[in-house]
Amino acid sequence: MQYKNIIRILGLLVALLSVTMLPPAIVSLLYRDGGGVPFLMAFIFCLIAGLLSWYPNRNEKNDLRAREGFLIVVLFWTVLASFSAIPFLLLEQPNFSVADAFFESFSGLTTTGATILTNIDSLPHAVLFYRQQLQWVGGMGIIVLAVAVLPMLGIGGMQLYRAETPGPVKDSKMTPRIADTAKHLWYIYLSLTIACAVAYWLAGMSAFDAICHSFSTIAIGGFSTHDESIGYFNSPQINLVCVFFLIIAGINFALHYAVVQTRSLRTYFYDPEFKVFILVQVVLTLICFVVLMSTGTYDNADQALDQALFQSVSISTTAGFATTSFADWPTLLPILLIFSSFIGGCAGSTGGGMKVVRVLLLYLQGIRELNKLVHPKAVFNIKLGNKPLPNRVVEAIWGFFSAYAAVFVICMLLLLADGMDDITAFTAVAACLNNLGPGLGEVAANFASIDDFSKWVLITAMLFGRLEVFTLLVLFTPAFWRS
Repeated sequence: MQYKNIIRILGLLVALLSVTMLPPAIVSLLYRDGGGVPFLMAFIFCLIAGLLSWYPNRNEKNDLRAREGFLIVVLFWTVLASFSAIPFLLLEQPNFSVADAFFESFSGLTTTGATILTNIDSLPHAVLFYRQQLQWVGGMGIIVLAVAVLPMLGIGGMQLYRAETPGPVKDSKMTPRIADTAKHLWYIYLSLTIACAVAYWLAGMSAFDAICHSFSTIAIGGFSTHDESIGYFNSPQINLVCVFFLIIAGINFALHYAVVQTRSLRTYFYDPEFKVFILVQVVLTLICFVVLMSTGTYDNADQALDQALFQSVSISTTAGFATTSFADWPTLLPILLIFSSFIGGCAGSTGGGMKVVRVLLLYLQGIRELNKLVHPKAVFNIKLGNKPLPNRVVEAIWGFFSAYAAVFVICMLLLLADGMDDITAFTAVAACLNNLGPGLGEVAANFASIDDFSKWVLITAMLFGRLEVFTLLVLFTPAFWRS
């Protein structure tokens, strides 16, 4: 294992992370809210720590193997999220405990969107901006940006890309060179963020709110600058903007790139995962609308449709924005929406969950097994679109599903052992493992009331969800550490 090379890379990444502490300090100067000092101190600390890790190992520039790639990705999220907690620890108001600071930073960088904060509206602008920026940086994965930059510093990128990129097929690249692939992903990501911010501003948000919410929308994060989330604005136009960009961000970014290259929107409809993703949104919205209307939850159809569409898309894409407390809806709907977060967004998107393509392949595998019962001697291939998939891909999907379920059950049992009630425990783990954010019960609004042990368990669940289970689990196998 190339430990010195790994330390060198992490040092560079921590030094790069330190730059993200400066924008909140600048925001503090603009609004004169006095909240910029902790961010300047964190910038200096992170920069020095990064340089001290990099400088002694600056000449260790060997090619990375797959094992180093997986280890760097795991260390990237754990180390950088830990350093991201420093500004929270340095703040005087609000006063964060260690567990609270780490929970908030991990939730931000993994785009989970669960928070321990209350009275968010009263926080300094610097803190509000930093929380949103954390989600934006983590949404696409700063590691992809690093893949584009670090090859120029003698660091190979393909191993990092395979370890970080979600989805069942990780060896495909949009462009021949991995650095070009990462750059194209970031061009698309940045363009969508700017478009989203402008749309929010035109719909009635202030410039500050528009920028901040565009960060968390494109990242499918869910943090907001207000306690009432998107509901603070009470605007159907803003709701529609949010829904539109959540759907865009929930689509595979490689598919966006293909659309740009072909200059044809038809490319979307050739993709089977896209069609299933849109179908899920439509079906969920219709179910919520019908139930809300039949129970008289809202006074008119327009309001019911607005709320049904927003909450369905927000929860199923794992964003977790809110316009109302969906926990107060008829019992069927909150549970249905929580379960929909297990599906999540498309592979290669900023959404969480198991990903639409995996759920689609599980369904197709189930259909194949039923057909085999009827025709035992027949040979059935599983096809994604018109392309038959090798059995190794299907086997990997089942392995992923089993590991995902095992991590979920273990985390939930730990919360139950800590004294949490069953509904809160189930939905808290679902919210963190699926990188969703809000749950039900005690965690419907925030996670402030749960104790430190449960917070650390949920931080672990966030990491498992962001790293798609296997990337983290592989580190616990003896074979990984054998030379």
